[in-house]
Amino acid sequence: MTLFKKSLLAAALALAASGVNAQAYPSKPIVLVNPYAAGGPADLVARNLAKELSAELGQQVVIENKAGAGATIGAAHVARAEPDGYTLLFGTAAAHIVTPLIQPVPYDGIKDFAFIGLAANQPNLLVVHPSVKANNVKEFIALAKSQPGKLNYGSSGTGTSPHLGGELIKQAAAIDMVHVPYGGAAPAITDLVAGRLQVGVMNLSGELPYVKAGKLRALAYASKSRSPLLPDVPTFAEVGLGGAESASWYTVAAPKGTPAEIINKLNAALNVVAQKPEYRKQMEAQGTELATLTPEETTRFVLEDATRTKDLIKAANLKLQ
Repeated sequence: MTLFKKSLLAAALALAASGVNAQAYPSKPIVLVNPYAAGGPADLVARNLAKELSAELGQQVVIENKAGAGATIGAAHVARAEPDGYTLLFGTAAAHIVTPLIQPVPYDGIKDFAFIGLAANQPNLLVVHPSVKANNVKEFIALAKSQPGKLNYGSSGTGTSPHLGGELIKQAAAIDMVHVPYGGAAPAITDLVAGRLQVGVMNLSGELPYVKAGKLRALAYASKSRSPLLPDVPTFAEVGLGGAESASWYTVAAPKGTPAEIINKLNAALNVVAQKPEYRKQMEAQGTELATLTPEETTRFVLEDATRTKDLIKAANLKLQ
């Protein structure tokens, strides 16, 4: 057999093997790494998504929480994983964009990943503990200005959407608050409800039950329009703080080098799940917005957000805490 024919045979065999592998995928459980603590808003979305993906893919999708270091512990774990589609990241702006910009991390937040799709988008909500003497944003701003640096606002970690959301509020209102980062939204909300924090700027989904129970007071919603879940709470634009909108987005990403066939199969499953009526109803009831994007559109979405975020980081002079 000539060298040319051997090369053709090898290429044909490789292509056939690739097709077989793609068809067989997934043949074992998939791990979806959540870079935040269990029990928080990200965890809730991730677990609901994993349940639906398990049914769609015919294999169990298991959540593994690897929290800490501004979401980079979990992200670094996935970046180092075998690119075979069995270790995925429930990615956020913190993991992919913000933390890599403000501190050294052992991976490139964008180049070391293959983005599969957009899993969810969750606008933030400005709340205060009932002990804070502010019933609306006007009173809140006046209080903050009367005691600069005295109010503490918690977030799910340095560089997260809640952190940046707090910085946007500080800039828009010209006030000074102290940022207190946590390893996830759950412990931050626990301290907020207990009164150890005065202010919260976190996802609506995590704060909503406590607002409904009267344990937190909602002041403004960080989206373009009011939430149907809290129709009496104004948007930031309505209270004169346009530009303070912020949200946490969640992507599903694989390590760089994951075969395109696997990426596309996961994207198709993700988008089927997003269009299931019961799933949409369940997610929207938690303040979560859903979208169906291709891998290319998801990558573009992340790159565009990276450009916007760089400007905010520079303006806020964010540092590692």
